[in-house]
Amino acid sequence: MAFSGIPATAIDFYQRLDADNSRPFWEANKSTFVESVREPMKALCDELAEFGPFHMFRPHNDLIFAKGKPPYKTHQGAYGESEGGAGFYVQLSASGLMAGTGYYAMAKDQLERFRAAVGDHDTGTEIAAIVARLPASYSVGAISELKSAPRGVPKDHPRIELLRRKGLMVSHDFGTPKWLHTKQAAGKVRSFWLSAAELNGWLDTHVGPSTLEPDGFFG
Repeated sequence: MAFSGIPATAIDFYQRLDADNSRPFWEANKSTFVESVREPMKALCDELAEFGPFHMFRPHNDLIFAKGKPPYKTHQGAYGESEGGAGFYVQLSASGLMAGTGYYAMAKDQLERFRAAVGDHDTGTEIAAIVARLPASYSVGAISELKSAPRGVPKDHPRIELLRRKGLMVSHDFGTPKWLHTKQAAGKVRSFWLSAAELNGWLDTHVGPSTLEPDGFFG
């Protein structure tokens, strides 16, 4: 299936799911999810294959480990990762299209390398400048951040905001413009990811992939 855009019915599906997140609704509208959400998102990932391969996330929440959550996710996400370690994420929801890239969550060894590089005058000044040059419409974030300075780091460190983060990524909410329903959507996501190449290049060089098992992440 060649990518031709995200159907308007996909946005409508998530708007209705937001209002009725129940098994009866899902069963009655599962074909809409498959045809309007899953298949177009797979086609979008195929179109952006140079950033993949991509993993499409399951549409339902794992209620065994997340009691109290609704049974179905109110978005469809897909994630790819470069050999250097940078991640590429794209998501569709009632709000429209969103994309992110970078290191959303760093494992313990990655975080140690990240803080060492940010703390260093040369490499730290470099990444601070890269972040400062990002467009104002982009959001800089991470899975979480410390409320105070990391151990051994002065609270008045010039790059304390970066040092407190447990990851470093940038995201952009595209919303629901008219081009969302055309093949131009793939180009918009690609352009956004490419615009963060300098950020990802710094992260890949100074942080890189983790060599720990999955349970090596900070809580």
